[in-house]
Amino acid sequence: MNLSLSSAPFTRSDSQVQGIMAAVVLALVPATVFGVVIFGWPAFFLWTVTVLSALVFEAACLTLAGKPVKAVLLDGSALLSGWLVAMTLPPWAPWWIGVVGAGIAIVVGKQVFGGLGQNPFNPAMLARVALLVAFPLEMTTWALPSLPFSSSAPGLSDGLAITFAGASAVDGMTGPTLIGNWKTELSQGRGLSESLVSGHYNVVASLLGWKAGSLGETSSLLVALGGLWLLKKKIIGWHIPVSLLATVAVLASVFALIDGERYAGPVFHLTSGAVMLAAFFIATDYVTSPSSPAGQLIFGAGCGLFIFVIRTWGAYPEGAGFSVLLMNALTPVIDHYVRPRVYGRDLKGRPLDLPGGRR
Repeated sequence: MNLSLSSAPFTRSDSQVQGIMAAVVLALVPATVFGVVIFGWPAFFLWTVTVLSALVFEAACLTLAGKPVKAVLLDGSALLSGWLVAMTLPPWAPWWIGVVGAGIAIVVGKQVFGGLGQNPFNPAMLARVALLVAFPLEMTTWALPSLPFSSSAPGLSDGLAITFAGASAVDGMTGPTLIGNWKTELSQGRGLSESLVSGHYNVVASLLGWKAGSLGETSSLLVALGGLWLLKKKIIGWHIPVSLLATVAVLASVFALIDGERYAGPVFHLTSGAVMLAAFFIATDYVTSPSSPAGQLIFGAGCGLFIFVIRTWGAYPEGAGFSVLLMNALTPVIDHYVRPRVYGRDLKGRPLDLPGGRR
């Protein structure tokens, strides 16, 4: 009789790395396509450069480490990291921003720690924050949406020039994001109602995505629908998205009641910026978030708290990247104090009493 020996664990699951990564990428497709449509060729070129750069950096790191290249590239993790980096960039940013961002995400954020499953910080958010600090001008120049093939939409040659030749956008084709405009107007002594008028804020348009921002900041609706699909497929759990969004909504509601001309309400916060992308696609990263349901609730609430605080009082208009990295740093602490119950033991680790007095 032939016996096959293998090491633990013996539990089998239908969820594989490739399947999980493919599902997340698929969930990002609608919002990505919408962003490319309204921002034109430059957005497509930048997205392509960023994703391809992530794959090249991954292959280079694997080759230097003597690891199998093809097998790791096919797991989809580098593709997803590059995709998420592209989702956080201004659509008309120069090509080298995508290359540098992909390099930071893959090399600094992932491979220096040992590869997939070893990184303490979310690679895409690490890249986003590093780029924002190092290149604030390129990372805060936002294109305004335009209808495809309209006079304001860049053609193929214009797109190539904007992305690869450093051509400047024509005046009237760029503008601030909703949150950026609100904070600028507030610093000049204007209230929320004035800033909403000057920023042409419309809740329906904001929800659908007709506004300046990155590919991950435009259509809050499509990003949320992609996240809900991941919830239905059980790729992610509900604890982090719900606690993050609920924390932002509650804080915004409380402060809007205190001073409605200074503090934006929950609808504004939930339909602006990258809060939906952070809630469903960034903060839910398996590696950099807590393992227990209770820990995930704390993690999500912390992300929501930092997002609101940075948006409201911080120097940067968007706090999603900083908030996720701060909570990533606290994940080991949360996991230490908030542990899941071990099978057969109570929450304090003591063996459960079984029928007949056995343990």
